Amino acid sequence: MTEPIATTHLHLEYNSEREYLRIPEYGRHLQKLIDLACEIPTKEERNKAAKHIINVMGTLNPHLRDVPDFQHKLWDQIFIMSDFKLNVDSPYPIPTKELLHLKPDPLAYPQKNPKYRFYGNHIKSMIDVANSWEAGELKDILIKVIANHMKKSYLSWNKDVVEDQVIFDHLLELSRGKINLHTTQQELSTTSALLRTNKKVSNKTFNGNNQQNNQVKNNRPNFKNKNKNFYKKNKPNQNNQ
Repeated sequence: MTEPIATTHLHLEYNSEREYLRIPEYGRHLQKLIDLACEIPTKEERNKAAKHIINVMGTLNPHLRDVPDFQHKLWDQIFIMSDFKLNVDSPYPIPTKELLHLKPDPLAYPQKNPKYRFYGNHIKSMIDVANSWEAGELKDILIKVIANHMKKSYLSWNKDVVEDQVIFDHLLELSRGKINLHTTQQELSTTSALLRTNKKVSNKTFNGNNQQNNQVKNNRPNFKNKNKNFYKKNKPNQNNQ
């Protein structure tokens, strides 16, 4: 009678049950090396172990060799992976956990909320430049250009007919009462002419994109014909068989 075969129960270890990896890119084996280095009793031996680990980290990330302060980055990472428990001599300032979690100050983005957004943000700068100029022919030309641009931008947002008086009112408001075209005999470009201009610009952009796509397509090598010609050239001669 045969004896029963002893069976062993293997316990599978899942990553969810393992210790959290602070920098997963280096893998669990390197994390274990750093944990072992933290347990070395003498500081001299810990320094040697830390330098060997730094060399391994550099080998795993050769693309970082072109990054300025490459070694500094690796030393910061080894302290982060040790949860700042590694007591060794570093050639660079040792980071702290507080410094790591320190948040930068928010950037002061320019908050521009124009009343008439369909004119864009630059129209106000153009109006301010016109206000800074002395009265004369050049200033009148610039004001007319600004007014026509405002009308064209308005028509891009609203395809209906816009009266010149509406543009004059908006220009007077945006210039804080300094540019008043109501008292002049100024006539802006017609709505139909500005709509044609907008359509022409849109078609030009669309055709330019299509031309670029066609150029890329034409320059693409035709592997099908190339393989076909190669087969004809190297086809075995059945008469010689």
